[in-house]
Amino acid sequence: MNIELRIKRLPHGQDLPLPAYQTPAAAGLDLLAAIPRQTKLVLEPGGRDLVPTGVSIELPEGHEAQVRPRSGLALRHGVTVLNAPGTIDADYRGEICVILVNLGSEPFEILRGDRIAQMIVAPVSRAVLTEVPVLSTSARGAGGFGSTGTAPERSPQ
Repeated sequence: MNIELRIKRLPHGQDLPLPAYQTPAAAGLDLLAAIPRQTKLVLEPGGRDLVPTGVSIELPEGHEAQVRPRSGLALRHGVTVLNAPGTIDADYRGEICVILVNLGSEPFEILRGDRIAQMIVAPVSRAVLTEVPVLSTSARGAGGFGSTGTAPERSPQ
């Protein structure tokens, strides 16, 4: 399903390509770093920073955009989106910025135009809350945080 996503290049992102899908079946649009020219942003191990992308969007009502990590950055460098997934609401019109964190052991350099995250556009369901005195029962009940175990049940030998 295709939807129209209105996008605005901001002054500091004018020379950068728009976010783009890298393959025909890609789910996410790659977001680029719109840091100043001739500079680099260095994320030290354990460090985090807010990275501008130079674009703002207008999502159709009933949709959100999710900002997610790029798997290659996470695997090779330990760099990820700190609040993953970051949510962009349909009524937000400000610049898309990405909170990156370096969980790796080496400093990581970000240059202007580097692909730093991906953005997924998805429909949103809104909940209608109904307060009740008791919830229905289930096999799991209130068990959480590891209550279902970590490995499949093994049959005796």
